[in-house]
Amino acid sequence: MPIAASTSRAQLEALRELSEAIIRCSQEAISIADAQGNTILVNPAYTRLMGLEEAQVIGRPVTADIAEGESVHLRVLRTRQAIRGARLRVGPHAREVIVNAAPLLVGGELRGSVGVIHEVSEIRRLSDELASAKQLLRKLDPRRSFDEIVGDGPAISRTKELARRAAATPATVLLLGESGTGKELFAHAIHGASDRRDGPLVRVNCAAIPEGLLESSLFGYQGGAFTGARAHGQKGHFEEADGGTLFLDEIAEAPLALQAKLLRALQEREILRVGSSKPVRVDVRLIAATNADLEAAIDRGTFRQDLFYRLSVMPIRVPSLRERREDLLPLSRALLARICAEYRVAPVELAPDALALLATSPWRGNVRELENVLRRGLIDKPPDAGVLCAADLALEDLGAGPEDGDAAPGRPRGLPELRAAWERQLLRAQLARHGGNREATARALGITVRNLYYKLKRHRLG
Repeated sequence: MPIAASTSRAQLEALRELSEAIIRCSQEAISIADAQGNTILVNPAYTRLMGLEEAQVIGRPVTADIAEGESVHLRVLRTRQAIRGARLRVGPHAREVIVNAAPLLVGGELRGSVGVIHEVSEIRRLSDELASAKQLLRKLDPRRSFDEIVGDGPAISRTKELARRAAATPATVLLLGESGTGKELFAHAIHGASDRRDGPLVRVNCAAIPEGLLESSLFGYQGGAFTGARAHGQKGHFEEADGGTLFLDEIAEAPLALQAKLLRALQEREILRVGSSKPVRVDVRLIAATNADLEAAIDRGTFRQDLFYRLSVMPIRVPSLRERREDLLPLSRALLARICAEYRVAPVELAPDALALLATSPWRGNVRELENVLRRGLIDKPPDAGVLCAADLALEDLGAGPEDGDAAPGRPRGLPELRAAWERQLLRAQLARHGGNREATARALGITVRNLYYKLKRHRLG
């Protein structure tokens, strides 16, 4: 703390006493040495850890408490540099400890050093508690259970049964299906039902990581392998998933050069860090997923055939929502219950006209689109509404409509078209909710009546 030049001797003495009181009250074991390497202050936590009395160390060389190893105080006094994580054995019982120490500099002059000591057994205990907590969280994670995959129609039931059989084997699994069908949910459930359930599940989206970084992200790198690399290197996702499962989402986006290394990792069960020639053994179960046609990608030369065969030991196709319309009601109810809990609103039911509207949608975005539609419908409802009606649901009309007859069904569309489709459906829903009243609709949308008429004309809504 800063001390004014005018501070009196009595004030300085009071500050010294306060500093000593703070050190003595600390639950961390602390020792302080002077510039000559003699111990000048220890706290009760230190004497308890060491099994020594103050009189056995105060005024004596800092080596007095060491059973095995070099004094960190002497190293700090010699180098004037802080030290972290030094391992020693101390006291009459040679307890193993980890010490962090730093120099005490006053006006640039070295006055001594301070050390904070942690017993290794305590660190191990905390580490074990953390591991237990992580294991408990994994057990509590609802995504780990097949029971959380909603639906009992024939299509999803067949898929769940096949996934359960896959979970009972160590085989590599390839999850196929459109975006939004729940492939990641199946990956979690397979991992959770496997004998690796207590190991890590590491998810990597191959499309979300820049191509230049994907290799080091998956396989790690050796220290100094490239500009900006950490000096001690870094583990990759394969090593992080050791003893567990690695889930590679959007595997079709992996570049060809990386595919060869993935194939080697699967065949040899070892990886090479970037910049290293030393193999690292890994025990990893791989689950891959894609919404692409990998056989067509093989024909185009963008995906390796040998990797495809290695991945598709157990191919599992997750059905689209269009193929399991019988699950729409239980899915919608489960999603609504979760969304209501997240938004902290009273439970909401779907009105018959809302169910009828949901049943007619093409659901090209599958379960993810259904969830988004329900979320949007809830946002504009009063917290105690209780019922979600058809007028509340702004469906994204992604098929060809009267306004866009030249749009081929299923053709990928750009952001402006998607935004226009969403706005058109929102206008329809709000008009229906307010009985066609333009002023009430404009107020609900937060726009002027003139702007509303402009938008209605642009979307040919009358």
